[in-house]
Amino acid sequence: MDITLHRITIGELAEGYIDNEEAGVKAYGGKLDVRPPYQREFVYNEKERDAVIDTVVNNFPLNVMYWADRGDGTYEIIDGQQRTISVCQYVVGDFAFHFNYFGNLTDDEKEQILNYQLFIYVCKGSDKEKLKWFKTINIAGKKLTNQELLNAVYASNWLSDAKKYFSKTNCAAYNIGKKYINGSPIQQDYLETVLKWISDNQIEAYMAKHSLEDNDAGYLWHFFQQVISWIESTFCKYRKEMKGLDWGSIYKKYKDTSINPTVLESQVAKLMSDSDVENKKGIYLYVFDHDEHHLEIRTFDDNTKREVYERQNGICPMCGKHFDIEFMEADHITPWSKGGRTIASNCQMLCVECNRRKSNK
Repeated sequence: MDITLHRITIGELAEGYIDNEEAGVKAYGGKLDVRPPYQREFVYNEKERDAVIDTVVNNFPLNVMYWADRGDGTYEIIDGQQRTISVCQYVVGDFAFHFNYFGNLTDDEKEQILNYQLFIYVCKGSDKEKLKWFKTINIAGKKLTNQELLNAVYASNWLSDAKKYFSKTNCAAYNIGKKYINGSPIQQDYLETVLKWISDNQIEAYMAKHSLEDNDAGYLWHFFQQVISWIESTFCKYRKEMKGLDWGSIYKKYKDTSINPTVLESQVAKLMSDSDVENKKGIYLYVFDHDEHHLEIRTFDDNTKREVYERQNGICPMCGKHFDIEFMEADHITPWSKGGRTIASNCQMLCVECNRRKSNK
């Protein structure tokens, strides 16, 4: 991989700067793709943006930036998008700094800004080499996420189309899935989520295949719609505990199961009101596979264990042998699944071996 250091001025960088829906964000005479497919939308706030301009105006050094050489005379930003947009927007007059627009400055002040030198590392190499380099330099500022790093390697028409659905503010996926998905579209959380769902967490392999074979991401969007539609037709009532679950996996496993939404809601409501269920989010898995581990059933506290141990005089009721308390475990006499509560009257202290034997039955 070839890495070289370049020096350019802000004037050269801002030449031909454009930002529109069709052309995207371009600078450096149209040769620099400021927002390639893996990059997020502009996220600097006013204070951070002004800090960039203040650095330039005072002729302090601005952090080095990183570009990738596409091999056709054009470049894409790896790191430095926010700084690039800040200086370019100021030069073209999109905002004022200390109540002064760039056009209101004196000729000397303009010249100082336009001649300010930026330091750019430019790399040229294979996709895998670039990914390794991205990870190495991604150590400061607003870091790229894992998904953004993968987007950098598998940039394609397919990825651009996928971002249309999953990676824009108020995108289609956000509008229908915001109640169920954690994170932000512009941080690539929605894209990462749907890729994880559809690929069984083999995101890179899926992207490698489809970035080469497909020009559009219609199937990915259709799959996402199917998942959301299934959730809303299966569960009669929305609860905040539904957000952030691995709905894609649940959908693929149970989409063909015959489900009565009314009966299911009754089960969910009952479990939600059960004080012994400590992991309420786990209810949405339990109602399908009935694995109590999802629920993290409340355990007996130390005071209850001691009370029951003394009541039994340290005798295990199953094997009849005496044990010190540290070699015994609390057990529900009537299992929770059969209505047994996590209370002293439903507790017995069993030796470790007997408790394991009972649990395995």
